[in-house]
Amino acid sequence: METIKKIVVIGPESTGKSTLCQKLADHYNTLWVPEYAREYLEKHGPEYNYEDLYDIAVGQFQLEDETQSKLQNTDSGHSPFTIHHSPLLFIDTDMYVMKVWSEFVFNKCNNWILNRIAERKYDLYLLCDVDLPWTKDDLREYPDIKVRKKLFHFYKDILVNQKVPWCHISGDYDERLSKAINCIENAFN
Repeated sequence: METIKKIVVIGPESTGKSTLCQKLADHYNTLWVPEYAREYLEKHGPEYNYEDLYDIAVGQFQLEDETQSKLQNTDSGHSPFTIHHSPLLFIDTDMYVMKVWSEFVFNKCNNWILNRIAERKYDLYLLCDVDLPWTKDDLREYPDIKVRKKLFHFYKDILVNQKVPWCHISGDYDERLSKAINCIENAFN
């Protein structure tokens, strides 16, 4: 099996990241990495502090490694779709999300997170826009569209200023899936 192509889906909360990852993984018959923060906050409660963000970041990183290992060890009789013999791995949230979250809430970011950003390499980013209706749940914090747009622009600024290709994903759920598939096909073919 060749090197896995890692595609990260990022953006503010309630922008369809998890749904998009799941639909893309289904489309390409592969695995995806869920957002660890949700699991962590469901277990420990919605209140968190600066130190919790480090724990969440470590958990996200480990979950990504575990899922990548599962994909690498996939039974060849049940092999995932490949692009140029490379399987795809979809990742809901990476250390850029942890950086934005830390800096937005606490005005600082743990060096461990910043070092992982510098070390870990990805092949493509999909940036989800805030044009979906905000969906309330107990773990979401920012229903205000002005705050959501501000956060979107933080992510966009990060992506503009790094070297990995990225695509802007907007529209309803079907449009997002279609745009993401087109972006992936264009990036890797």
